[in-house]
Amino acid sequence: MAIDDDLFPSAAPAAKPATHMVGAEISALSETEIEERIVQLAAEIERLKRALEAKRASRLAAENVFKR
Repeated sequence: MAIDDDLFPSAAPAAKPATHMVGAEISALSETEIEERIVQLAAEIERLKRALEAKRASRLAAENVFKR
């Protein structure tokens, strides 16, 4: 007797996303998963701060060129 793949799929359940979406449901996450997301978000904050600093430096350089 064959098992119907539609009723009993052999594929593993979908994994949780590797990245965090702001406002995403987090109640099903383990402590480890929450800690991992905190690390990811902290790294993203640092990346955004570096991008902001670069943009500000670029704007200031342009302003200084046109002031002369």
